[in-house]
Amino acid sequence: MNRIEKKFQELKKLKKPALITYICAGDPNLKTTYELVLELERSGADIIELGVPFSDPIADGPTIQRAALRALKKNTSLKDIVSLVGKLRKESQIPILLMTYANPVYQFGVKKLAGSSQGNGVDGYIIPDLPPEAGREIRQEFRKENVDLVYLASPLTDKRRLNIINHNSSGFIYYVSVTGVTGTRVSLPGEVSNQARSLRRLADKPVAIGFGVSNHVQVKKLAADFDGVIVGSAIVNIIEQNLGKKDLVEKVGKFVRSLK
Repeated sequence: MNRIEKKFQELKKLKKPALITYICAGDPNLKTTYELVLELERSGADIIELGVPFSDPIADGPTIQRAALRALKKNTSLKDIVSLVGKLRKESQIPILLMTYANPVYQFGVKKLAGSSQGNGVDGYIIPDLPPEAGREIRQEFRKENVDLVYLASPLTDKRRLNIINHNSSGFIYYVSVTGVTGTRVSLPGEVSNQARSLRRLADKPVAIGFGVSNHVQVKKLAADFDGVIVGSAIVNIIEQNLGKKDLVEKVGKFVRSLK
């Protein structure tokens, strides 16, 4: 059992959903990312998702694309981010996942990445462009090192594919609230709750919802139907609006406390 599973079990006993927060590692720099992770934990985040900047982020909307470009200009790499998690482990044991794409994983080397992730305390990965029918080598190597691999389900995912996702995912299932890319939205589809109930009846692991969740009202509503709620672009927006300001970290913390 790794940190992700332990956290969900702990919260289940308390009858509380997990607040999962996303930031792009290296935006605006790795030093600030380090400070942000600790602030996110202090502000109530239960699990942290660190985005790995990539030149072709097909699942991400404009906000996270711009964050990735800022991080890439600082030459932030997957290796740097894995090492950053290792440094964070001296101060924090909060569950940390990396969201990346298949290309950086294969470029790094699957077996090498699995071992390095375990050694540095990375608890899992989300790889949006890795279909659940593929990536057997990644699943096998990650499982050997007790590193979770989280797959995504969407409103268009049929029951047959949900079964495959449920079987192959570890840690939790990431339910995408809307079709399309990441980004804040004023409202979410009204049928989300019904879809959530169907998915949770099928799944034998926690289900967390993300994409479009941007304020405390949405978080409160979704918390009733999901084991976790993921907020990303809204946080990245705050970082972007406060680049170069001394209170950037403080403002992010204040927003996350409002979600909690």
